[in-house]
Amino acid sequence: MLLTLHDVVLVGLSASKLIELPYLDNEMKRLLQLVAVVLMYRINWKKLFVVVAIMTTAGMVLQTYTLPYPMATWFLPPQTMVSSYKSLNGSTVHLTETLSLESAEQFQLVPTAPVVSLNSSTELVKSVPIVEERAQVSPRRNPSSRRRRKNAKIDKTNEQKVVFHPPPPRTVPTRLQRYIWSLPPDEALLFAKREIQNVSTVTDDPELYASLFHNVFCFQKELQCCINSRSYELMETILKVYIYPDGARPIFHAPHLRGIYASEGWFMKLMEENRQFVTRDPKKAHLFYLPYSARQLETALYVPNSHNIRPLSIFLRDHVNMIAAKYPFWNRTHGSDHFLVACHDWGPYTVNEHQELSRNTIKALCNADLSEGIFVAGKDVSLPETTIRNPRRPLRNVGGRRVSQRPILAFFAGNMHGRVRPTLLKYWSDKDEDMRIYGPLPNRISKKMSYIQHMKSSRFCICPMGYEVNSPRIVEAIYYECVPVIIADNFVPPLNDVLDWTAFSVIVAEKDIPKLKEILLAIPLRRYLVMQTNVKMVQKHFLWNPKPVRYDLFHMILHSIWFSRLNQIQISVS
Repeated sequence: MLLTLHDVVLVGLSASKLIELPYLDNEMKRLLQLVAVVLMYRINWKKLFVVVAIMTTAGMVLQTYTLPYPMATWFLPPQTMVSSYKSLNGSTVHLTETLSLESAEQFQLVPTAPVVSLNSSTELVKSVPIVEERAQVSPRRNPSSRRRRKNAKIDKTNEQKVVFHPPPPRTVPTRLQRYIWSLPPDEALLFAKREIQNVSTVTDDPELYASLFHNVFCFQKELQCCINSRSYELMETILKVYIYPDGARPIFHAPHLRGIYASEGWFMKLMEENRQFVTRDPKKAHLFYLPYSARQLETALYVPNSHNIRPLSIFLRDHVNMIAAKYPFWNRTHGSDHFLVACHDWGPYTVNEHQELSRNTIKALCNADLSEGIFVAGKDVSLPETTIRNPRRPLRNVGGRRVSQRPILAFFAGNMHGRVRPTLLKYWSDKDEDMRIYGPLPNRISKKMSYIQHMKSSRFCICPMGYEVNSPRIVEAIYYECVPVIIADNFVPPLNDVLDWTAFSVIVAEKDIPKLKEILLAIPLRRYLVMQTNVKMVQKHFLWNPKPVRYDLFHMILHSIWFSRLNQIQISVS
């Protein structure tokens, strides 16, 4: 029976009056009594909603963990199974990890490039591991994500997307590598010497720019100098260096990482931190490192204004004699398998008091002057002199401008010492607008354009010698992508045993300083563009990376020392 509008109005008046209506049966009266109770008493709907939500959630959790087919499978998307991947040894490794379809849409599983063994004479060992590659997403970042990362308690809802990383493939040594590692040090060096001499074909290494090197692919027997991927990979496979723990700080084991002599300190730091090349067993070593600092030696022992550096040489002589008496390795080769790294101008003179140290030891020196008879080309290594202003950021300001943004033809600014710089200023200071040649950079000019900005705005950077033949401006020019102009007779450019400096620099004789502008303008624009491009390409070989990478300055110096050691080995004709 339907109620009229008049009857509904009466419902709200009084429960007693509503029940007394004559035309209602007993069931309708009981229903109306219930409606009256609901209308008469106020219900707390918030509490009712919370109770219903808790009961619903409890019911879903209960069936998820108890029933064989939980309700979650009714509405959640299916899962994508990652089945297997290929390992180094060719076996198939099955992966039981699963990814949801939502996560799989954000990652594409793609094979990486084949992993090629260092040994080029063996077959290529290919590996196709699984790598997650993010799909294209919006570059906009949620600003609240940083705040969520700072919280110690992570919301469990953010943990639903779990990225599965397969285990890294294990590098399995080849049979040839195991054979090399089993050889005594002398036999391993002999093996490397024969490998390089007999190499017929060498795979092109994409990390080496062929135009920068004397010869990337073949061994020049008459010049005894080249770098190729075979000699480099042999160094990575074979070379072990023993670092003598003897010597007190600060002269030993205390790298100086700042200033123009920082190269010796950075090499010492990275060498002592290295785990690939360093061995604690001297019987397995192919080279022995004397970890002293010529800069620290000068600071500790030199008496200012005494003009006497002989005490420095005597100190180093006594140290080497102690090493020779304590260990059998020096006397075994008379120091020919030992090396030192010194960038201070006095580095060559600290070895004069010890005959074997001066003649036999491999010396990596910034002061690579052929005229004094201490630096021996082909045996010693010309060490790049790098200026590090901030040891925490050694690569700061590296880079330059485009050629179109370099209006200055040539630039130099520096103190007046040595025989070359006064002559340079005599002919070119304030003589030509295109030739920005100064002594110390004047304040009126540095306020408008700093020293580094000048180098980045110049096509050629003049690098004259100072007291000694070396100059930090050579590497600075490379850092700022300016073609270096080297003016220093009898100077061996850094890493000259492997790098072809004619490809990215201009070498001017000291007698040709009056014709300097004429020499620079005679270089065709097309030739200059090639040289400037080569400067950019060679830059990575002169960088001190806090963590060394292949073919950077640390590895280039070590390779030159390794190659010098190989050149000392004589192979009998029989």
